[in-house]
Amino acid sequence: MELTAGALLIKQHKLGGRVVILQMTLGEGGNPRLSPTLYGAQKRREALAADSVIGAETIFAPYRDGEIPNDDASRRYVAEVIRTVKPVFIITHWPHSIHKDHTNTSLIVQDAVILASLEGVDTAHPAYRGVRGIYYADNWEDAESFSPYIYIGVTDEMAQWREAVTKYEFVGGRISSFRYLDYYDALSTVRGAISGKGRAIAFDIDSFGKRRVLDSLP
Repeated sequence: MELTAGALLIKQHKLGGRVVILQMTLGEGGNPRLSPTLYGAQKRREALAADSVIGAETIFAPYRDGEIPNDDASRRYVAEVIRTVKPVFIITHWPHSIHKDHTNTSLIVQDAVILASLEGVDTAHPAYRGVRGIYYADNWEDAESFSPYIYIGVTDEMAQWREAVTKYEFVGGRISSFRYLDYYDALSTVRGAISGKGRAIAFDIDSFGKRRVLDSLP
């Protein structure tokens, strides 16, 4: 989330918004040179450091890398987080992904927003109906049928974004051969060129939300 949406989260925090990042897993299986236990501890430290630069609070979910269950219990867990945090907007993964955890997270979030709003769903906190929209992040692993719909300028936030995401060792290219930093930095230039915003990041939304209601041609 820091890579795909971190620049926007920085912008919203500067505007006075509360930012909370729910880390569904630590991604502890992603380092072939370290055990999941050791890398998980490292990723936890890195997440806290990156989110501190962003100005975000961090919540760590209890799920293991590659093992997020697409079930009622996970939906209730996220629904309870929504009821606790009371977000106005939620950013999550696009549902069509090469990564099982990304797909499951997206589906869980969509249903959890509904569960959180229902009086009949009993959790520790009362129902919350204040979520105004779900936005899907522009992620290279979630590219299938993703169509950028909302563009937000983040030129002034890019330096702080870079400081945040480089708290993660994998972003610097020392673990994975994928050039994460170069990719998302270049993507902000591409999205900025299309939108005329200098640097920008893009999001998709559910198809039912893509409507304009007018009284005449604009």
